[in-house]
Amino acid sequence: MEFRHLGRSGLMVSEISYGNWITHGSQVEEDAAFACVRAALDAGITTFDTADVYAGTRAEGVLGRALENERREGLEIFTKVYWPTGPGRNDRGLSRKHIMESINGSLRRLRTDYVDLYQAHRYDYSTPLEETMEAFADVVHSGKAHYIGVSEWTAEQLRAAHPLARELHVPLVSNQPQYSMLWRVIEAEVVPASEELGIGQIVWSPMAQGVLSGKYLPGEPPPAGSRATDEKSGAGFISPFMNDDVLTRVQRLKPLAEEAGLSMAQLAVAWVLQNPNVSSAIVGASRPDQVHDNVKAAGVKLDADLLKAIDEIVEPVTERDPAKTESPAQRP
Repeated sequence: MEFRHLGRSGLMVSEISYGNWITHGSQVEEDAAFACVRAALDAGITTFDTADVYAGTRAEGVLGRALENERREGLEIFTKVYWPTGPGRNDRGLSRKHIMESINGSLRRLRTDYVDLYQAHRYDYSTPLEETMEAFADVVHSGKAHYIGVSEWTAEQLRAAHPLARELHVPLVSNQPQYSMLWRVIEAEVVPASEELGIGQIVWSPMAQGVLSGKYLPGEPPPAGSRATDEKSGAGFISPFMNDDVLTRVQRLKPLAEEAGLSMAQLAVAWVLQNPNVSSAIVGASRPDQVHDNVKAAGVKLDADLLKAIDEIVEPVTERDPAKTESPAQRP
């Protein structure tokens, strides 16, 4: 495993991190989730990402139990706050009330005294940014988190939050966006702003919800039990990629992966790690062998000719519109 600084902070993270968005607490049984976490640890992954909303708070509980007997100082545990975790109108968003109550719930479920990174899961237009940042600062100053980050914030929102974080003496070090060969909406604005501000990307869906693994074939129904067939496990996120033009082009990447000695999944993960602003790429798994395959992308360097060949294949179907980085106009 290779390690990188998270933004310009002193915190080192494994360049491949393990996330349990879809799998833990919903898609796979607890024993299988534990086996995947064990595989991640055995492969050298030390960075684990979750969120209070995943599986209705159950995912945090599964991860907490899976990591309970590990040396806490040897791990980087990340979680997030914003999406609804209860029926009340204050059980969501980035108000001071919800942040303070949510961090306590997350720590309880994760069975830890602190998280290494506490992230705003989206931007909250219903709460003054000053209130949000002051609450996050208090979380850090109370020792319940070491660093703060955000997820899917625009360049403008990052630029507004960064000086507040400095005033409050709290390290805003990361952004967690979707990023892959097929989804490059952060490249035009978010990445340049982040480089300027010292913010690193912890990217999710480097395999475009599994499409870049090559398992979805043009003109054929999705494999039974795959994400594309399960409305409860993110089928909506994969739908933009599920058309024959995209799937045909993805199949054309197979010879490139084979020539590089990589699986399709490894090529996809290695590709996002070529961006120097990416601190870590999040992978998930429902089976340990998926973890073992994905981690082989660590430390891989793709040469310029290969990167050019990839671009030539996928460019016509690549999404680059910066406006696709967005948060709900109103709290969900």
